[in-house]
Amino acid sequence: MKHLNYVLATLTLAGCANSEKSPSLRLPKLENSGKPLNIVFILSDDHRYDFMGFTGKVPWLKTPNMDRMAEGGAYIRNAFVSTSLSSPSRASILTGLYAHSHQVVDNISPLPDGLIFFPQYLQKAGYQTGFFGKWHMGNTGDPQPGFNHWEGFKGQGEYYNPRININGVWKQYEDSTYSVDLLTEHAIAYMKEQSKTGKPFFVYLSHKAVHESFLPAKRHKGYYAGNKIALPESFYSPYYGIKQLPSIDTKTRKPAHGTKYYGEDMFPDWVKNQRESEHGVDYTYPDPSRSWTDGLIDYCETLMSVDESIGSILNYLEEAGIDDNTLVIYMGDNGFAWGEHGLVDKRQFYEESVRIPMLIRCPGLFKGGQILEKMVQNVDIAPTILACAGLEKAENMVGNSFIPLLQGKDIPWRDRIFYEYYWEHNYPMTPTMHGVRTERYKYIRYYGIWDTNEFYDLQEDPYETHNLIGAPEHQEKIKEMNHALYDWLESTGGMYIPIKRTESPHIDHRNQGLY
Repeated sequence: MKHLNYVLATLTLAGCANSEKSPSLRLPKLENSGKPLNIVFILSDDHRYDFMGFTGKVPWLKTPNMDRMAEGGAYIRNAFVSTSLSSPSRASILTGLYAHSHQVVDNISPLPDGLIFFPQYLQKAGYQTGFFGKWHMGNTGDPQPGFNHWEGFKGQGEYYNPRININGVWKQYEDSTYSVDLLTEHAIAYMKEQSKTGKPFFVYLSHKAVHESFLPAKRHKGYYAGNKIALPESFYSPYYGIKQLPSIDTKTRKPAHGTKYYGEDMFPDWVKNQRESEHGVDYTYPDPSRSWTDGLIDYCETLMSVDESIGSILNYLEEAGIDDNTLVIYMGDNGFAWGEHGLVDKRQFYEESVRIPMLIRCPGLFKGGQILEKMVQNVDIAPTILACAGLEKAENMVGNSFIPLLQGKDIPWRDRIFYEYYWEHNYPMTPTMHGVRTERYKYIRYYGIWDTNEFYDLQEDPYETHNLIGAPEHQEKIKEMNHALYDWLESTGGMYIPIKRTESPHIDHRNQGLY
C-alpha cells in the first residue's frame, strides 16, 4: 500500500505539471525564510570529484576559481549522484526524484509527459528564470517548462560554433565561438537585466565541458602538455580472465596456508570485458589513436574554461554588490573514471563514477571555508534551492535542503546513499545495477546477468581493490545492506526495471546493440 500511495502521489503531481493554473506549482512558504535569494546553478558534464586544484589529486592542475569557491563557501566533500549518467542525473537534479520515479533512465529516451521541474515552482513564486546551455534530456534543445529565458543546445551540443535555440529560434554561431565563453557571457548579461527589475533571479548555466571529445578553448590548448599523472591503484585490476581463486591444499581440500577461501579479489566478469571495450583504458576512449594520458591532458585543459566561467560569475556578483544575497552552486552531473579498475567513463557505482565535485557559496547565508562531510546527493539540489527561495519542497521530492548543515544546525540526515543504473541499448557493456553506500561500506548488486556482486570496506580499502562479497565476517552486513536496497526500492516505487522504447540510427536489430 505504501508503494501504491507513493506512485499515485507522483503521478498526480506529474499529471498537472504543464498547467500554470495548477495549485501544485504553488509551494508553501517556509517560516522565517527572509528575503528570497538570487540563485546561480552551474553544472558541468563528466567532471570527477577530485580533479580540482585544492584537492591535490593532480599536482599540476590549477582551478583558482573552484579553490576560491571552496575558500569563500563550502566544499561538499561527500557529494554523490543517484545515477552516474547525464540525463538521469540531470532529471534528478531538476525533479528531486530518483531515476525509477522520474523515468529518465538513459540519454536517449524522450522526457515523460508531466514532469515538474523545480524552476516551475520558482517562476510561480515570482522568480525570473533563465537557462543557458546543455539540457540533454529527450534530445531536444527547445524551451522547457520553468524558464522565462531559454538558450539551449540540442543533445550534446558543440564546443565550437554552437547552434543554440534562443527562446524558440535557432541561431548558428561562427568565427570559432567557444560555447563555455558564450554561455557565460549571456548568463551574466541576463543577470544584469534582472538586477534592474528588483525581482529575484535564478540562472541555470549548464556547460558541455568537460564531456568528450575534450576540446579546450584555443587559449588553453597545450597548457598542460607533457605533464604526467600516477596510475590509479586499481589500474591493472581486475586481471584478464582471472577470478583470483584461492589455492587449495590437495590433501585437506581446504584453502592453502595464507589464502582466504572466499577469494577476496573476485571481480565481476563484466568489468574485465569492459576494459577491452571503448570504455576501457586499452581502447583509449574517446580516440583510439591517442593514449589515455593524452585524453586526460585534454580533459584538464578543457576544464580550465569551466573554472574561468565560475570566476566570471563570482566577479560579476561582487562587482554588482549582490554576492552576499546570491547563492552559487557548482557541481558535476556525474563522476568519471580515469583508469580506475581499468575503465574510462562513468555508469558504474565505483567511487570515481558516483562521486561529484560540489561547491556552494553564499556569504549572507553561511560562513565560508567549510568542509561538509555529510553525504549529499543530486536529489538534494531541488529542495536546497527551493529553501533558499523561501519555499518548502514539493511532497514527492526525496531529497532535503542541506543549508541547515552549513549553518551548524543539528538536523536528521541520511547515513547512506542509494544508487541505480539501467542497462542501455547503445552501451551494453555495463549491466543494470543497484547499490547502497554508507560511510564505511559499499554493496553493489547486479541484475539480469550471472556475475559476481561486490562488497567493499571503504575505510580499509578506499580504492575498491578487494571484493569482500564472500567474506564470512561480512555476511550479516551484506544481508542488511541487501535488505536496505529492497526497502528503498519498495518505499519509492522502484520494484521494476524501466524498459524504454528507444532506437538509435545504427541499431543492429539482431541483438539490439549498437552496430
